[in-house]
Amino acid sequence: MTSARELKDEVVAAFNRHDVPGVVRFFAPRAVLVSPTGLTEGREQIGWYYEHLFEGFPDIKLTAWNKPLLDDPAVTEYMYTGTHQGPFLLADGSVLQATGRPIAVRGVAVCSIENGLITTDRDYYDQLEWYAQLGIPFTTKLPA
Repeated sequence: MTSARELKDEVVAAFNRHDVPGVVRFFAPRAVLVSPTGLTEGREQIGWYYEHLFEGFPDIKLTAWNKPLLDDPAVTEYMYTGTHQGPFLLADGSVLQATGRPIAVRGVAVCSIENGLITTDRDYYDQLEWYAQLGIPFTTKLPA
């Protein structure tokens, strides 16, 4: 029987090859990917999410540094590294054109499976850390 740990390791390997079909094939048809950018549902949307990420960061890599000994859920602490070399969709719907800036963003993913496929992958990273490295100013308007 395949464990969530084994599937997540396969997803990470496909991610690092920038193999979108290879990533998506490990997800159930109605799987959910949750990230700071929002909720992504189903294989088609999950594929779009990764295509877009690879377009904006064509050299992005995920380096796992801690994988606690759990089969399900699989927990992975990691570092995203890459260079912003293409259009990148921001949370407000605008597109940031290539800045040439490098990123190194820490995160953790929690992945659950059913029937040998990923049903939920929850990816937690600091979106502000990512944006700050791209040179996007952080402004806050406090209520009056």
